[in-house]
Amino acid sequence: MAVQDKIENLWQELRDLSLGITPKVDHLPTPPTPLQFLRDYVTPNKPCLISAATHHWPALSLWSSTSYLRDTLSSTPVSLHLTPTGRADSLTPHPTSPSSLCFASAHVQTLPFEQALDRVLESDFNRVSYLQEQNDCFRAEYGALARDCEEDVPWASEALGCRPEAVNLWIGNHFSETSFHKDHYENLYAVVTGEKHFLLLPPTDFHRMYIREYPAARYHYHKDTGEFTLELEDPIRAVPWSSVDPYPSHEEKRGEVDKFPLYFNGPKPFEVTVKAGEMLYLPSMWFHHVRQSHDNSGLTIAINYWYDMRFDIKYAYFNFLQSIPYSPRKDPASCKVINVKSSLSGSSCNSGGESDITESLPNLTVRDDSDGEIDELSYKLDCV
Repeated sequence: MAVQDKIENLWQELRDLSLGITPKVDHLPTPPTPLQFLRDYVTPNKPCLISAATHHWPALSLWSSTSYLRDTLSSTPVSLHLTPTGRADSLTPHPTSPSSLCFASAHVQTLPFEQALDRVLESDFNRVSYLQEQNDCFRAEYGALARDCEEDVPWASEALGCRPEAVNLWIGNHFSETSFHKDHYENLYAVVTGEKHFLLLPPTDFHRMYIREYPAARYHYHKDTGEFTLELEDPIRAVPWSSVDPYPSHEEKRGEVDKFPLYFNGPKPFEVTVKAGEMLYLPSMWFHHVRQSHDNSGLTIAINYWYDMRFDIKYAYFNFLQSIPYSPRKDPASCKVINVKSSLSGSSCNSGGESDITESLPNLTVRDDSDGEIDELSYKLDCV
């Protein structure tokens, strides 16, 4: 069995033996015990959706009020991320070579919370603002909201034997979208207002993500013109990132499927919508893509807890899998055949015989009617 077949069998076997054959994750009506969480989800690296996980949080009723947020945070300085598309940390056309791609990060500025919130609510198709900063921003910038939720997830902390390394807050709306990526953390993701829509793929599906290196760039927002420019980092830095957009436009769909067949033609990603009051356990190293929809206040608010992952045998297995080169099997339907008919009796082409020709061109098929003449040459080109 070829390496390609073995890797593709792995994708399906994981689903058959552990994750399930439907693109849905386990849904728990109440939080698990620490033992259940560790045994049934952390150890097998398996996601789950937990209802009634945060119903006791005051945040669930308070944070849907923008007035409450403004009064509580007021002029607190916070980090605001701005992009022209709502897609930060994602691929976009290269600034000097639009036919290629680069990895674009958001323009980041610090503003008083009230001004930053206004920017989020004013987001449109030309400028999207998102309150987030993946550096433990909840504890660093939003401490005034700490009394409205828990500082950790108690049953997860007990199961994992540690407290979260970082707690992050996310305030945005439907304009913001997160491209496929993975994190080296055990992630407990709680939605407070609105909904988050996740696509998930396990670490075994690494080759389906088409991870490639792209030059890093950053958006710069010019307040005087209200326009963005995109500039490459100097010195140049390469970022390994997934090439797959799971939601291409109708016009681009066929081309995307042709470029990334392992994703679009392989097992379906797991789909889960996390609603207010629910929590998603997103295991370490799982690839995830996120969209969101807002509530009546116009906001989607979530808080997530990053716990250190254990760099154990699962991590070693994943690194080994990444190191295996994978080339999709060639599809005969996409190969081209060139037929060359000739009457080459007595020519030098005939003097060496069929074996000499096929030895130098291994994809060549020779038809000879046993009359000493090569009647037809068929050459199959490698698939592209």
